[in-house]
Amino acid sequence: MSLRTPFTELFGIEIPVLQAPVWPAASADLVAAVGAAGAMGSIAGVFSRADALLAQIARVRGLSDRPFVVNHLVPSLDEDAFAATLGARPAAVSFALGHPGELVARAHEAGVKVIHQVHTLAQALEVSDLGIDVFVAQGSEAGGQGMAAGVSTMALVPQVADAVAPAPVLAAGGVADGRGLAAALTLGAAGVNVGTRFLASTEASATQPWKAQILGARSEDCVRFETWGAILPASGYDVVPRVIRTPFVDEWYGRFDEAAAQAKRLRGEIMHSARAGTPEALTPFAGQTAGLIGEVLPAAEIVRRMAVDACDALRRGAASCA
Repeated sequence: MSLRTPFTELFGIEIPVLQAPVWPAASADLVAAVGAAGAMGSIAGVFSRADALLAQIARVRGLSDRPFVVNHLVPSLDEDAFAATLGARPAAVSFALGHPGELVARAHEAGVKVIHQVHTLAQALEVSDLGIDVFVAQGSEAGGQGMAAGVSTMALVPQVADAVAPAPVLAAGGVADGRGLAAALTLGAAGVNVGTRFLASTEASATQPWKAQILGARSEDCVRFETWGAILPASGYDVVPRVIRTPFVDEWYGRFDEAAAQAKRLRGEIMHSARAGTPEALTPFAGQTAGLIGEVLPAAEIVRRMAVDACDALRRGAASCA
C-alpha cells in the first residue's frame, strides 16, 4: 500500500504520515517502527544534549535505514545539539514554537531539509521566504503546544496550503485515522503530522498510565491549559498546551494570577514530572483525537490502517461524484 504525494516523493517514503516528536514518548523504537512501516518518524531533540541526541540518532539508524527527522524547539535551542544534528545528516530537521530565522539556511548548507510548524496563516507568511521544504499547519485540535485562540485544522490547512504553494503542507490536529488523512489530502495537504495516536502505540515510551489516560479520555477532556502561560511564559510563538484534565489541571485551571504568583514552585513541579518521565501525573499532552483512540497498537499497524482506511475513504468520496 502506498499513497503518493509531494511529501512522500520528497523523502522517498510510501505513506504521507509524519510521527510527531512528542517528548518524552518519541522513543527510538517508535521512530524506527514508523519508518519501517513506510511513514516517517521524528526524534524529539528537546532537553537532549549533543551526546545524548547523537546516541538516539545512532539507535534509530541501528534499527532502520529509513529516513527520519530530528526536531528542535526554537526558543530553547541547544546550539551544540543542533550542530550535532546537522553533522549527523538526518533526512530533515523540524522546528517548532518560534521563527527559525537563519537556522533554515544552516540546515540547507548541511544538506538537510527543513520542516517547520506554524499555527496561523500569519506565521506561515512570516517564514515563507526562508526556503522551508515542508510546512506543518497545526490546528487547534492538536495536543501539546498550540495557540490559545487557535484556528481549526479544517480552516487552517487550506489557507496555509494556498499561501506557501508549491511547498508541501502537513495537517496536524484532529487526525488519528485514515479518515483524517483522507480529509487532510482533500484540504490540499500532502500528508499529516500525527502525535496522540502514536502516543498510544506499543513502541512509544509514554508510560502506561499516560497511554491509559488517552484511551479513557473523551475529546472534551483534552483542554487548553492557559494557566501554563503564567507558569512557563512563552518566548517564541504565543502557545499553551492541550492536555488531559488531571487534578493538577483542575486545581489551576483559570487561576492565571494565582499561578503567576507561585510560578517558580509550579514550574519546578511540572519540570520534575516531565524529566522523571511521568508527565501524566500533572500535564499529560494529548489532542482531541483521544476520543477516537480505543486501543494501544503497534506503530506499523497504526500506519497500515491509516493508509488503507484513507484509500477507502478517498474511493468512497470519488464514487459519490457524478
